[in-house]
Amino acid sequence: MSPDPKSSQSNPLGFDEFIGILVAFATIGVILFWSFSRREGSSWNMTGLQLPLPTASTSPNSSIPPEQLILRGNEPTKTPLVPQEATPEDELPPVSQTEPKESPQAQIPLLIAPEIYSVEEYRAVTPSEKLPTIPPPIAFTDIPSDFWGRRFIDKLSSRGIIKGFPDYSFRPNQPVSRAEFAAMVQQAFNTKVRSKGLSFEDISEKYWAAPAIDRAIGAGFLKGYPDKTFKPQQKISRVQVLVALASGLNLKESSPPGQVLNLYEDVKDIPQYAIAKVTAATENSIVVNYPDAKFLAPNKEATRAEVAAMIHQALVRTGRLQPIKSQNVVTLP
Repeated sequence: MSPDPKSSQSNPLGFDEFIGILVAFATIGVILFWSFSRREGSSWNMTGLQLPLPTASTSPNSSIPPEQLILRGNEPTKTPLVPQEATPEDELPPVSQTEPKESPQAQIPLLIAPEIYSVEEYRAVTPSEKLPTIPPPIAFTDIPSDFWGRRFIDKLSSRGIIKGFPDYSFRPNQPVSRAEFAAMVQQAFNTKVRSKGLSFEDISEKYWAAPAIDRAIGAGFLKGYPDKTFKPQQKISRVQVLVALASGLNLKESSPPGQVLNLYEDVKDIPQYAIAKVTAATENSIVVNYPDAKFLAPNKEATRAEVAAMIHQALVRTGRLQPIKSQNVVTLP
């Protein structure tokens, strides 16, 4: 009779078999232990099995949830992947916020451009650029406020071109001698001397007006007589004043004399030698007639007031004085 096959499968393990199985499992455990210890280090470190808790220095931008961090703690080889400090990328935003303040480009506005224009658009007036202070005119005792030539006289006296007498009078209606006219011309005009002055038999070197006469002749304002005399005490006529001023300023007529001189009712009284110069003087508004602008009175002795008025107009022509509105100044229509 054959043995029962089921009875052989239900036999309990023997002692030797149990010991063999135990040794096999122990060997496997030792191999696993050795393997883990080699990967972690030469010594067994139990702290490596735990993940450090997040600190204040952990990057706030980390997107790993806490539960995943704990799970990764069971894998000692992956613990270095957990950031312990803020990464350089986390620090870039605050650096980029401060860099524009410290960069060289932020200092470009310090080069203030308006100062360049302030030098060209605004200029402080220096003492050298100030106009000279004009003193008040001389208060002559014999020039009333309604005198026809007062404004001409005041402008010249305030600039030292004409002077009065020791008694503070001007004597506006007094005739002017040739020597006095030469002195007034010297004071009024700074004209270059064109030629050397002539020596006259009736002018000594010590004569009070000798320098003025010499300069007036050299500048072309006056001339002597053919007999080598100057006749300093001779009264100068109105037409001679106009000829002298037009000659000294080198004025030329631009229109036919007949068209200009017909303004005067007494045109026939103008000397032939003076027609061209009187025409030029009229065209340049140098002629001043009182009391009627239509009457030139060419051969009448010129008064101090009339000479002052015509010298004033000559200075206006040269640009040294501003014009005065007066009904006595002859102007072309």
